[in-house]
Amino acid sequence: MAGLGKLLVFAGIVVVIIGLITWLAGDKLSWFGNLPGDIRIQKKNVTFYFPLVSMILISVAISLFLWIIRRLF
Repeated sequence: MAGLGKLLVFAGIVVVIIGLITWLAGDKLSWFGNLPGDIRIQKKNVTFYFPLVSMILISVAISLFLWIIRRLF
């Protein structure tokens, strides 16, 4: 149970760090979500947006981060 507590604290710290980055550098990250390959369909009354490439980029970054954490611990 102590391992779960450490994991939750670590996950909370990571979420706070990500929140601070987006808060402080939000205007510098405006390109994110508008990458080539992100799907945007606009009609008269409907807009469909699916950030495919952005989600792949986030997935790769999280996978790399978790791989590094597993190697260190």
